[in-house]
Amino acid sequence: MEIMLEQAEHRSLNKKAGIASVGVAGILVLAKLWAFAATGSLAIAASAADSALDLLVSATAFMAILYAARPPDADHDFGHSSAEDLAALAQAVAIAVAGIAIGLAAVNRVTSGAATGLRAEGAGLVVMGLSVVLTLALVLFQRRVARRTGNRIVAADSLHYLGDLIPNLGAIVSLIAARYFGLVIVDTLVAILAAALMIVGALRIGKQAIDSLMDRKAPDSVEEIIVGLTREHPGVHDFHDLKTRMAGSQVFIVLHIELDGDQTLREAHDVGADLRRRIIAACPNADVTIHKDVWEPDAAPSRIPHSQKSASPHR
Repeated sequence: MEIMLEQAEHRSLNKKAGIASVGVAGILVLAKLWAFAATGSLAIAASAADSALDLLVSATAFMAILYAARPPDADHDFGHSSAEDLAALAQAVAIAVAGIAIGLAAVNRVTSGAATGLRAEGAGLVVMGLSVVLTLALVLFQRRVARRTGNRIVAADSLHYLGDLIPNLGAIVSLIAARYFGLVIVDTLVAILAAALMIVGALRIGKQAIDSLMDRKAPDSVEEIIVGLTREHPGVHDFHDLKTRMAGSQVFIVLHIELDGDQTLREAHDVGADLRRRIIAACPNADVTIHKDVWEPDAAPSRIPHSQKSASPHR
């Protein structure tokens, strides 16, 4: 019951993070479009395009969070958590395309020798200052939710919005440089930096999503927790064939434990059930399947994960 309540709390937090992301992105799009029209700043245009993309991918990600939270059904025995990875991959592609487009526009301004002056820098500074405050507040909230729930979409959104802080601050610097020093070139350089950061962030998010879609195993730290709990659990004489895979924020675990063959079925069941509870308590987003085998003292050593091969088997 306690685990179910915790999972319900995680779903609620993920939904709140999704709503906050969509809301902040919508406000920033409107504010930055007005600021771009008022100032003519390419750095603000890059930031506005990034926020428009944020709105699109945040809305898509929010729908994915809702879909991923659905329980298993007749067509999806293992749930819908891979929707998180699909949404994160789509987000990465969209971010990369926008970054390339902004970078090309900035490079074209440099190579063409165009020297577009800026205007209404004060209004632009107010809008970008608001953008920094809202973005920072959102990042702090998302990072807290991601640490609590392990949701991949929320974590990806947090990384992306954290990356947005640098272009936003850069836009402020470019406006100050243009207003007080007449250095319009700073605006173009900031736009190029923003584009580069968007592309790098997209590659990182995309790699993580692809790893999960390709059933990459759980991180070594997670497997170490499972191995430690299994080795120390009363009644478990040995274990083998530990396998893990990631799907969104969920980790699927399959484990074979070796028990005393002379004990009753109920006693064997209680050992496996208690170990499962302890693993889920340590890894709240885990789906754990434990197979029970008869312990043969003279059998071959445990077959444990590659990350644990250097450790001696538990006997």
